[in-house]
Amino acid sequence: MKKVAIIGAGIAGIASAIRLAHKGYAVEVFEANEYAGGKLSSFEQNGYRFDAGPSLFTLPHLVEELFQLVGKKVSDFFEYERLSTICHYFWEDGTRLNAYAEPPKFAQEVEKVLGISAAKVEEFLKDSAFKYEVLDGLFLQDSLHKLSTWTSKKALRGYLNLPKLGIFGTMNHANEKYFQHPKLVQLFNRYATYNGSDPYQTPATLNIIPHLEYNVGAFFPKKGMVDITNVLVDLAKSIGVKFHFQYRVKEILTQNQQVKGIRVVSQHREEQELFFDKVVSNMDVTHTYRKLLPQSPHPDKLLNQPKSSSGVIFYWGVKKAFPELGLHNILFSDDYREEFRVMFEDKKIFKDPTVYINISSKHKPDDAPEGCENWFVLINAPANEGQDWDKLIQDLRQQVIDKVSRILSCDLASLIETESILDPRSIELKTSSAQGALYGNSSNNKYAAFLRHANFSKTIKELYFVGGSVHPGGGIPLALSSAKIMAKEL
Repeated sequence: MKKVAIIGAGIAGIASAIRLAHKGYAVEVFEANEYAGGKLSSFEQNGYRFDAGPSLFTLPHLVEELFQLVGKKVSDFFEYERLSTICHYFWEDGTRLNAYAEPPKFAQEVEKVLGISAAKVEEFLKDSAFKYEVLDGLFLQDSLHKLSTWTSKKALRGYLNLPKLGIFGTMNHANEKYFQHPKLVQLFNRYATYNGSDPYQTPATLNIIPHLEYNVGAFFPKKGMVDITNVLVDLAKSIGVKFHFQYRVKEILTQNQQVKGIRVVSQHREEQELFFDKVVSNMDVTHTYRKLLPQSPHPDKLLNQPKSSSGVIFYWGVKKAFPELGLHNILFSDDYREEFRVMFEDKKIFKDPTVYINISSKHKPDDAPEGCENWFVLINAPANEGQDWDKLIQDLRQQVIDKVSRILSCDLASLIETESILDPRSIELKTSSAQGALYGNSSNNKYAAFLRHANFSKTIKELYFVGGSVHPGGGIPLALSSAKIMAKEL
């Protein structure tokens, strides 16, 4: 039986382990942390439970098919619910809008609050669905680095519809042209942040993302986001995958440009060489080359691309319940364009940041003490380039507290009874994401899809790549898709 080593127990690494074990390989996963999941993990503090990273669950069929692959019924192990309201939006002038999950109801809410025709909104969501249908098979299910992808029937359909896919214009330009209303443009522009991009630079192709939430659905795992990690680890173990936690991979061993194995250091600081037929890296592709393959040729053009945004996260235990808030909440900046300019050009955080608040205790009450809420507060931030993060975070904390207090008419500072903070430095330390970027390379140009590394190495035989830093991109659905593409190639 051929042996495969997987570096990193992020969600893509776990999915890869399941797919390869099902193919008949002996699979071992090596994880530097003492827990699985990478960004998709959790922690508890003073009676509050927090999901540490991703907070939105879409395309659940990508989880379900891993169970189906090995002949198990997903409902016996994993439960989730579809959200009736996707997000609650707030602006400084008092405008509030509930983004209901059903497109007609959402469209009617937009018409009532913003005065934009409901038919116009539904038309936009149908167009989003069309773009996704065309692009899904081409960009998200197959390797862009194989000739067969570009000569397929799916590719032909893409070529015929190129003018409709938004490749040649920006997201913001397309949304302004479609809606004219600045608040609705801002609402749909925010979807650029789902892969760490700037709506004023990224292609309008990313307008496929609203389709996932409104037409397919946004969901919540009944045991919290971390349950995705937990059930997939259990599934992997049930089919023979071995996990080694607190084992840091120091080097990918090669001979004659072919994988030979890995060099690891265990939790007891014991260093050893282990031999494998194939290696799959779920580590950020930049760190994989720079740290684990120092003697091999590096694809510097790809590795040196500008990085996506990162984030600063405040995990706050709040000793009050806010009925006006839901699971997902956005408090918008009054100057969205300047917010992104400051982030991507000045490499700083804007003085009036957009604030995202996720409160899982709205759906899972035991995540917080009675009458309290667990707030996951995310502010988009630049990747780490040596900024004075301590000063930036100190200023940002006060700005966020002031903004929330204004909009929700409360004294937030007096309600915070426990706090933890994650910033680009600690994101990089905990997840090996280059510069703490959450999504690898940025997507701020029309060639971005082609500036991600393939799911296989062109120079080192039997070396493969999965996760948010390679094709097709970041976020739970794309990370799971990367494992699927890799398994096809392997």
